[in-house]
Amino acid sequence: MAFQCQRDCYMKEFVTSVVSCCPAELKQEVNGKKETIKGFHIKLQDTILFPEGGGQPDDHGFLGDVPVLRVTRQGPDALHFVASPLEVGQEVHVKVDWERRFDHMQQHSGQHLITALADTMFGYKTTSWELGRQRSTIELDTPCVKPGQLQELEECVNEKIRAHIPVMVQLLSIDDPAVEKVRSRGLPEDHAGPIRIIDIEGIDANMCCGTHVSNLGHLQVIKLLGTEKGKKNKTNLIFLAGKRVLKYAEKSYNTERSLVSLLKTGPDEHVEAVDKLQKSVKLLQKTNLGLLRDMAVLIAQSFKNDPHKDSFFTFHKKEGDNEFMNIIANEINTEETLVFLTVGEEKGPGLFLLAGASELVTEMGPQVLELLQGKGAGKNGRFQGKANSLARRGEVEALLKQRCNQRNSQEE
Repeated sequence: MAFQCQRDCYMKEFVTSVVSCCPAELKQEVNGKKETIKGFHIKLQDTILFPEGGGQPDDHGFLGDVPVLRVTRQGPDALHFVASPLEVGQEVHVKVDWERRFDHMQQHSGQHLITALADTMFGYKTTSWELGRQRSTIELDTPCVKPGQLQELEECVNEKIRAHIPVMVQLLSIDDPAVEKVRSRGLPEDHAGPIRIIDIEGIDANMCCGTHVSNLGHLQVIKLLGTEKGKKNKTNLIFLAGKRVLKYAEKSYNTERSLVSLLKTGPDEHVEAVDKLQKSVKLLQKTNLGLLRDMAVLIAQSFKNDPHKDSFFTFHKKEGDNEFMNIIANEINTEETLVFLTVGEEKGPGLFLLAGASELVTEMGPQVLELLQGKGAGKNGRFQGKANSLARRGEVEALLKQRCNQRNSQEE
């Protein structure tokens, strides 16, 4: 069957009744963690909330005052996932999240238009597409798209939008001869009911279950952002349609204003200014690295020349790296001295190096690792790695100094 959202994509509110209500679970990712929410699947007599399909995400909305968190298709039915149960037979007022719906309509109709013209103009077939949260992608069956072709395609796409060409929906029976003449990547195995055709007058006729604008003028504008290398000798074409283009322009303008303030130059000089800054930073980094290496040698020599030095040496520097620590360790006779070095935030993450007699380092390395909540490994008298926290560095120093004293007493 065709849902009401497919018969009238512009309908924002609708009254229908509950057919069934069954316990269900929804798996969602929240802040990078997967969570399982317990709730209910609601089947309605009809719906204006589009179930996920055809490369298009589902609609969000409300059944009465109950939020709909997910809509999926099961054969001829749409399943609405909600947190609270609804009574079978009760009448419900369905409301769609219109901003989300219209955005999806613009992106999906935009994809149909780009796909049709890319094929007509250059013979590039669309093999798949994705309607993303920030941008959408069309996979073209070609290893590359030339910059000139991209510009020509964008100009033609927007010319069709300015022409206000109608977009019509047709419902055909599966045995209708007209079905053979439309573009399609095949029907889902559980398809039921009539075949839905999206017809952009004079441009494209395509099987599709998604929601679409009724006129290309409603797309407002399309921006082709560029291409990326796809899989298996294909190219991904990235685009924005409608309100997303306006948001992109606003964001770009705000970024431009911020750069004007930071770089003290006009927009046309931003690239040159950043290039100069990068060269200056690289020169400073090179100079700082040289100074850091010289400092490492001086630190080691200062220890070696100390007449009161003992068998344990420790040093911490916020700025540094593995090479800085290894230079110090190389300068000191680690067969006679146990060396513990760290770089990074004093109570935050960093790097560590433990160097000394092999048997002593092998013994103490895992204990250092545990206290620093780190990851690392050792061999040939060196144990080094990353520390998640250097907050217990003082405890490590005390432990190592105590072990050195014990070792010295045993040797005496």
